Amino acid sequence: MPARMSHVRAIAVVAGCASLALAVTVPAQAAPHHRGKGIERAVLPSGDGWAAADGSTTGGSQATPDHVYTVTNRAELIAAFKDAGDAPKIVRIAGTVHGNADVDGTPIGCEEYQQGGYTLEKYLAAYDPAVWGTDAVPSGPLEDARAASAKLQAAAVNVNVPSNTTLVGVGKDATVIGASLQVKNVSNVIVRNITFEDTYDCFPQWDPTDGDHGAWNSEYDNLVVHGSSHVWVDHNTFGDGDRPDAAQPHYFGQVYQQHDGLFDIVRGADLVTVSWNVLKDHDKTMLIGNSDGAGASDRGKLRVTLHHNLFKDVKERAPRVRFGRVDSYNNHFVATKGAAYGYTYGIGAESALVAEHNAFTVPAGFDKATILKKWSESSLTAEDNYVNGRRTDLIAVHNAGVPAEQLTEGAGWKPALRTEVSHPLLVPLLVHLAAGAGKPLGR
Repeated sequence: MPARMSHVRAIAVVAGCASLALAVTVPAQAAPHHRGKGIERAVLPSGDGWAAADGSTTGGSQATPDHVYTVTNRAELIAAFKDAGDAPKIVRIAGTVHGNADVDGTPIGCEEYQQGGYTLEKYLAAYDPAVWGTDAVPSGPLEDARAASAKLQAAAVNVNVPSNTTLVGVGKDATVIGASLQVKNVSNVIVRNITFEDTYDCFPQWDPTDGDHGAWNSEYDNLVVHGSSHVWVDHNTFGDGDRPDAAQPHYFGQVYQQHDGLFDIVRGADLVTVSWNVLKDHDKTMLIGNSDGAGASDRGKLRVTLHHNLFKDVKERAPRVRFGRVDSYNNHFVATKGAAYGYTYGIGAESALVAEHNAFTVPAGFDKATILKKWSESSLTAEDNYVNGRRTDLIAVHNAGVPAEQLTEGAGWKPALRTEVSHPLLVPLLVHLAAGAGKPLGR
């Protein structure tokens, strides 16, 4: 049965008894543990989201001592994954791992990947719409050089995570910069307590045919769950670090986009729980299902739970959903004044989203009708959500504000795999205290 919610606890917070409210709201199975020996052997608690269905998610908890690794750079990380193969393994990240790095782990710049005479200046000159036009995607020697350069970078940036793995940060400052962790066609993976930053594409492609004015398209997400099942992503922080999307230059009138998503779940991935993470300062945040044409592989899959996550100053896709049964509860969505904002929940092809008991903190004048965005004809459940401390019917507000894109209420299913559900008035406090890397691991 779905977990029950205590309104008394919400009253305690409103009355100012925040510390007492926190103590009584966090369920026993989510009580913080001290860091130390053995924390990396934690497993997903029973009933904690879709990753707890059809078995369990245990990662590398059963690793033998010879399959416990501490790594400090990209080469050591890859070597640990290869050494253990699919045997249970615990890989502990200590310090900062750079994806764009030489064999010694020293960071390198984009120029180290350049092939065939590629430079951004030459590329801009060759494919300026005034020279190339707007009817065709770039081709020719400089586009070939860009593609070859991008291929070389991809070999460094993409790091494949094998089955039966726990990847966990040591202490409060474990960080991965400029690498894309690929949880691809595997199973039983846990990722915890890591800050993921700035997985940037050195070689975005200009496409003048993309949209009305063209666009720069980039590769790489910080984390991708692709065709994999039983994955638990918990207490991590995702962002763009020192290279935020909002600070990028504009070429040909469009932002020079060097980031793709922060964290995507795509191509038949299934049974995923995403809990107590921070996703911040980004544009295209999270896809669940990557294509309207992927129904043959995605129907019946893409079952994902999102709970107690902070989405702060993300422009869109928090998440955008196709096909999957997605349960999003007790998350805190924050939009600060002046930050770029498009929408929060994207309702895509054959999606079945349940968005309940969430909190939204938005500036004065914010259009609440834009919290939901209809991309395709699909129904959703959106109950007991609070905007700036007031209970708000998100579907009714959307339909009143966007009459040309009416949404239908009722996702057609009711989530059962939840730990205790907190009142939405408590959610900002709980998430502030406990979400993200470097915070007490809540399990």
